[in-house]
Amino acid sequence: MLQTMEALTFKEAQRQVDAWIGQFQEGYFPPLLMLARLVEELGEMARVLAHRHGKKPKPGEEEGDLAMELADLLFVLISLANREGIDLEEAFLKAMAKYRERDQTRWTQKGG
Repeated sequence: MLQTMEALTFKEAQRQVDAWIGQFQEGYFPPLLMLARLVEELGEMARVLAHRHGKKPKPGEEEGDLAMELADLLFVLISLANREGIDLEEAFLKAMAKYRERDQTRWTQKGG
């Protein structure tokens, strides 16, 4: 079921993934299997980018859908965070604070 909403928070995404996985007896995959799934999805994203921007796309192969491959990666990342009890919203805000402090003079600012 496709849910539409104006804004999706990390908390809501985590809730939706948990509700989806919670309906199955198997529940969340073990962490190493999730890592394998992440690598698999990353490979699929790499295939799309290689086809789109690479020098030798495979003849006859469809480009693929980068947005869907990114969404698949996000689903597995959210699943892993849920399984491990990680609040992605909190973790993301900490990461952004780290980048702002560490990298604020690393690159040339626009318009300045």
